Amino acid sequence: MNEAILQMRQITKSFSANKVLRGIDLEAYKGEVLALIGANGAGKSTMMNILCGIYQEDGGEILIDGKPVKFKHPTEAIERGIAFVQQEMALMPTMSIVDNLYLNNFQTKGGLIDYKKSKRKCVEVLKKLGCNYSPDTLVGSLGAGDRQLVQISRALLSNPQIIIFDEATSSLTLPEKERLFKVIEQLRRENVAIIYITHMMDEIFTICQRVMVLRGGITAGKDLVSNVTHADLVQMMIGDKVKELTEKNSKSAAVSKEAPVVMKVEHLTRKGVVDDISFEIHEGEVVGLWGLMGAGRTETVRCITGLDPIDEGTIYIPDRDAQLKQVSPKKMIGNVAIVTEDRRVDGLALEMSVKDNMTSANLKNLTGRIPGFIDKKKELDVCETYIRRLETKVANLNQPISTLSGGNQQKVILGRWLQKKLKIFILDEPTRGLDIGAKADVMKVIRELSEKGTAVLVIMSDIDELMSVSQRYLVMHNGRLVQELPGGATQTELMAAALQ
Repeated sequence: MNEAILQMRQITKSFSANKVLRGIDLEAYKGEVLALIGANGAGKSTMMNILCGIYQEDGGEILIDGKPVKFKHPTEAIERGIAFVQQEMALMPTMSIVDNLYLNNFQTKGGLIDYKKSKRKCVEVLKKLGCNYSPDTLVGSLGAGDRQLVQISRALLSNPQIIIFDEATSSLTLPEKERLFKVIEQLRRENVAIIYITHMMDEIFTICQRVMVLRGGITAGKDLVSNVTHADLVQMMIGDKVKELTEKNSKSAAVSKEAPVVMKVEHLTRKGVVDDISFEIHEGEVVGLWGLMGAGRTETVRCITGLDPIDEGTIYIPDRDAQLKQVSPKKMIGNVAIVTEDRRVDGLALEMSVKDNMTSANLKNLTGRIPGFIDKKKELDVCETYIRRLETKVANLNQPISTLSGGNQQKVILGRWLQKKLKIFILDEPTRGLDIGAKADVMKVIRELSEKGTAVLVIMSDIDELMSVSQRYLVMHNGRLVQELPGGATQTELMAAALQ
């Protein structure tokens, strides 16, 4: 094996009383892809944030090429050849691709920005990932997958010695993943050390040579990928929860068409985005909204919930005797729970506390004897109830929600809506970026909602996950609803409908 370019020895880190890292050793070797895995909250991202100078370790040391380093700022890590492709998008949507790639490091000539050279280099690195966009394309006009490729391109610009991918494929289509894997293989041949954080087990066995598992801030296991199985890794990640996952992975029975309709969408249209969408959802039914990336799934639910404007159409909610032609989030908040695709952009107030995020949609029900004032005890009781119910890992309710792992942030969002006891839930990629244990918790919530008579419209790009909970499917293609399929449909039938 090549020499270890990176050594992290006995790294510790705490946030207030919450010990996130408890003495972790990590080595990365030139020409190797190291899979770094673990449940949400295990400490993976914190470990990498320390390596990149975003956080400073409380204890331990970092060595690069055998020499101790301590990064106090991300630019210091970049200068030492470390690049970080983060899970959450870190791009400026109102700026062009080239401006995003060179945001703080433009090519210059005579003290001025050399746009010609910058654009030429931009085109070269985009082509590595199979992107043929003009450097002048606005990032805001790109879909989630293409934005992720732009973010990866930015990391490749500096020719890093160590590159960290944190859930890099969570927004990518299969062809985009395959292109990325080819780039990673090429980087490996060029002797770059790669740390690959993922929850996708198949990816570990496809591109990684070694695996390291974290659990609860400690190392749960290290080995060559060739020496472990899928079951071994799951056991290391979540321990006793393995049995629970295997026993509770069956979807609920299909709901009768005689069940009351709780939402009816008629001729929903947003010109150039979605066209003439009509469907209905019944009480207690889980409906999977399926389609390939760009089919219009997210755009449809954003129109339904008022997050994006519509040109035509009606949303009818019989239980509330509401017929809405001008939809807005304010009108929908009392009728529909919405978990958006990107929780950090439009699902959370990142600088606010866990408590404030969890209760933000239910303030009217938390007032006390004095109108307009929150009953603090009632608020605390509600938060603690849903923290326990969803097994959310928090140090305290007043900590900023930005300090939680992605899975725990998602549980806070679910707790926000569960306390309102609404009859309709719309979930857009509720398991994206979550570990296998957190995914199981979300699936359990979906099934419990269905059993209690709540209607759920769910989008999941992972077809196996979608099929494990859905009782009926609505299939989209190119902004249109092209087919409805029963719960017994096969993967082949779903893919065929999506490709028509």
